[in-house]
Amino acid sequence: MSEPKGRFTPSTPDFEYRVRSSFSQQSVMNLIGAKIVKVVPGEVDIQIPFRKDLTQQHGFLHAGIITTIVDSACGYAALSLMPADASVLTVEFKVNFLSPAKGEWFIAKGKVVKPGRTITVCSGEVFTLGAEEPKLIATMTATMLMLQGRPGIMPG
Repeated sequence: MSEPKGRFTPSTPDFEYRVRSSFSQQSVMNLIGAKIVKVVPGEVDIQIPFRKDLTQQHGFLHAGIITTIVDSACGYAALSLMPADASVLTVEFKVNFLSPAKGEWFIAKGKVVKPGRTITVCSGEVFTLGAEEPKLIATMTATMLMLQGRPGIMPG
């Protein structure tokens, strides 16, 4: 087995399995057609195709959909560094939309900026993919909370 590539060291060797397993349990990701395309310690990329049923009134992918994928990318980037018995919840984020969300595909890249015992700070970027060069359309700064030993909240 090769050493995971990334800036951080994961807490457990099965970090990628844990991230992908948790992601598969998110019904909303299935609903919007999102897929994880990269998992390394402290970094997760999520991709979705353009779908007309996910647009707003001007035909652009809805800001809520863009926010959903970049929030999840940041959350799973944080989870990739957490212990096996931990779970993660978003406690705060800020999104800047830089350009209308038009394209064939969209990729959200979540990265840990500063891991912590309880709070992890992440950054995210969303790009359009398609006929043109990738174009940055949104950025996120997010704060993630690690939960351990909470009744009713499963690890992952």
